[in-house]
Amino acid sequence: MENLIKTKYILFITVLIFSITSCDKEFLDRPPEDSFNVADFFQTEDQVVASTNALYSVPWYDFNENTIWVFGELSSGNCRTWDPRNADFVNFAVNGNNAQISRTWEALFAVVAQANTIINTLPEAVNPNVPSGVVNNALGEARFIRAVAYFYIVRIWGSVPIIENNADIVLEPKIARNPVEDIYRFIREDLEFAVANCYPKIRGANYAENARVSSGSAKAMLAKIYLYERNYQMAYQLADEVINSGEFKLFGGDGADGDSSGSYFDLFIPENDNNPESIFALQWTSSSRYSEGNGLQSLLAPSGFTGGSDGYSAIGISPDLLQAYEAGDLRFYATFMERNAFYPNLNGGYVVPDNIDFQGTRHGIKKYVVGADYAIARDDGSGITSTPNNTYILRYGELLLIHAEAALNGGGPVSSGVESFNKIRRRAGLPEIANPTLDDVFHERRIELAMEFEFWYDVVRQDPATAIAFLSNTDRGTYNSDTGELQSEFFQATMDDLLFPYPTVETQNNPALLEAPVPYDFK
Repeated sequence: MENLIKTKYILFITVLIFSITSCDKEFLDRPPEDSFNVADFFQTEDQVVASTNALYSVPWYDFNENTIWVFGELSSGNCRTWDPRNADFVNFAVNGNNAQISRTWEALFAVVAQANTIINTLPEAVNPNVPSGVVNNALGEARFIRAVAYFYIVRIWGSVPIIENNADIVLEPKIARNPVEDIYRFIREDLEFAVANCYPKIRGANYAENARVSSGSAKAMLAKIYLYERNYQMAYQLADEVINSGEFKLFGGDGADGDSSGSYFDLFIPENDNNPESIFALQWTSSSRYSEGNGLQSLLAPSGFTGGSDGYSAIGISPDLLQAYEAGDLRFYATFMERNAFYPNLNGGYVVPDNIDFQGTRHGIKKYVVGADYAIARDDGSGITSTPNNTYILRYGELLLIHAEAALNGGGPVSSGVESFNKIRRRAGLPEIANPTLDDVFHERRIELAMEFEFWYDVVRQDPATAIAFLSNTDRGTYNSDTGELQSEFFQATMDDLLFPYPTVETQNNPALLEAPVPYDFK
């Protein structure tokens, strides 16, 4: 861990230099690389505003493209693969030597390290003429993003070290891990700071102005944290406050908090990045530079689809998830491709081939696949492409389901939660459910957020016996490509599978990871 922390701290200085620019609309516009040195940081209001730009993209790149989906979709049973690099996430055979485990650890702790550098450098380095509100808003953004990174980390590994200042521990050979409850407290405190210090806003027609997180974004994320901690009263209260604020709207939804100009399908079109439903999204651009565009289409699209040499068809829908969709659900074709389906806005009119067969599933992936018109060839000559569409981390559709789940768990009026639940059903073109159960909410979250890399965490936050039973009884099999005959395949999960192992290289460098957690010393 020592080498990782030092490397990521140095990397941040480079990224921060690159991000100092007066242009707030383009997150990765940057000046010549020799334009700034450390002494120049935070000297103007524009520099302070721009200092958080990179936190929305570059440090998340490896996680976004290469590993976010192995947890959310493969491990949960939503998707399957034959790829030997990732198949261990399907069959519960992951160990600490798995390369995806290591690169996820590195990627997420890189986000933490880079947020930490702003949090610890800005207050001392900033020019005193920069308004305090501008400074505190930037700190709120950085603490929000650190909280989100730790939220992934704690859900994947459980007890890990809380690192507030990487410079303090670069030379430490052993860094104790901290209890899960302390990590959640740390996350809450970061988000509470963001609620109090980030700017409030109403999301208007100029979507580009919606890219940065707001006080309402932080409150919505805090509602989700309380849901995980089973504090249903606080989860409901915060979700309700955000709903009633009017800041966000359901794209294609109805009522006062609906935006009839869009639809579920439209959420995933690049022109609609930062639409009124977006609460927090990773921000990608049309740059050809490595790590500045969204690499998901390269991974998920069919071969030849992007105009490049990529299109790896890396995962396919599992039989279990395919059978979970209700007839007439409008979300299906926005999420998955079925043979002979027609997409008029893809590549000038795209008919799904009648032999499409991602990973033995007779289907393809649609969500985050936006077509060759948006694909930008990387400038390294690899033939790999990227796209400018955002990656959602939290959107208003999920907040409505948080509101519903908290209400059904006693956190608030059930009738209010039922209405939030049915807003999602109505947008999907499905009949309302008058008295939904918690199982109904679980199912709705699965479908609403499919291919948004969230379902694993929903499964394992249930009681362990329920989670193990669900995972063990999820069909991860294939279909005969010609006949469509189902060839079921199940794998037995155990208690040990509900968290992932630490990377072996990290336990070797920091053996304290294998010792009992130590309570964190909150200042």
